[in-house]
Amino acid sequence: MFGNLAEMAKMLQKAKDIQGNLKKFKEEMAQAEYTSSACGNSVQVTVSGDFRVKQVLISESASADRQGLQAEITQATNQALDLAKAAAQSKMAEITGGLGLDLPGIF
Repeated sequence: MFGNLAEMAKMLQKAKDIQGNLKKFKEEMAQAEYTSSACGNSVQVTVSGDFRVKQVLISESASADRQGLQAEITQATNQALDLAKAAAQSKMAEITGGLGLDLPGIF
């Protein structure tokens, strides 16, 4: 009987640890930045780890073609977001010990 209580206490402590780590994770990801570029750095996009676009830089040599420029911005933005998502998934796996938990509301 007491073995089950000890196991439950361990699980509760683990849950508290995960909760604390998730708070730290959210703070760290909001501060992290991920940058990607398209078309030889003519367009550069930086996003935060909580998936917010922070900056879009367009060089003088960027395409004068409006549709081409839009495509470059879209490509760079999606690549930067992919970097942020991959980092978030990796950190989440560390926090949850690889349990594969889907934790809604993280961002």
